[in-house]
Amino acid sequence: MAALRCWCVLKRYCIMKAYGIALLLITDLCFKSVYGKGYMSAAYVGQEALSTAQFNPVTSSPVIPAVSSATPGVSDGDISKCPSGGQCNKLPADCITCSYQEHKLSNCTYGKPASFSCRPNRGVHCTNESGKQQTEFNQTITCQFCWQLDPSQYRCKNETNCMTVACPRRRYNTTCKVLDHIHCLGKREFKKRLYCNWTGGYKWSTALALSITLGGFGADRFYLGQWREGLGKLFSFGGLGIWTLIDVLLIGVGYVGPADGSLYI
Repeated sequence: MAALRCWCVLKRYCIMKAYGIALLLITDLCFKSVYGKGYMSAAYVGQEALSTAQFNPVTSSPVIPAVSSATPGVSDGDISKCPSGGQCNKLPADCITCSYQEHKLSNCTYGKPASFSCRPNRGVHCTNESGKQQTEFNQTITCQFCWQLDPSQYRCKNETNCMTVACPRRRYNTTCKVLDHIHCLGKREFKKRLYCNWTGGYKWSTALALSITLGGFGADRFYLGQWREGLGKLFSFGGLGIWTLIDVLLIGVGYVGPADGSLYI
């Protein structure tokens, strides 16, 4: 009986030991699947295998790329177009930042001059009248939007496919940009609807002279690029003179113009 009892206790001990080893292996597999490192393979078994630093990595000295002031994304404009060393109030509008660009228009009355505080953009150095370098100065401008400026103060892209000699006069949509030394409110590049006013180099005086002297042979129409009408006048002897007289009048008043639709010069 004593031997049987000892065998039962030993068997029970072996079973519990097997369960313990199996539980330990299962725990180690769980650690490997979750943390990438098992409990059994830790540097010190019996202590915490994974430190807090493995869960919260800290970079001691992060490297931040420097932002160049000449990149297109910088709001300080194109530094290459901004002369340094001159007077601040003579800098181009794209080279300075003023309070009116930040919508601070409390002292602005439309059509009247107003003074605003300005500063040169990053990388631009300027001075006052006495030659002392300034980082902030006052600029006086007329309170009006850029699209309200006089046409001589901005430049627009000309449309060369627009008929200038037409009734009624035709218009075209274009993009205009304010000159560098002009200061105004709002966007310096804007849309405008203008009358067709481009020229192809044809002279009104030349066309009229050809119509009077050689109009019977269609020289005026050939000069203006209207070769069909020119052939018609040539083979009809100027419509027996009638067509020639009519063309002299039409070219004289500017009703007949170049075939490409441009203006006379």
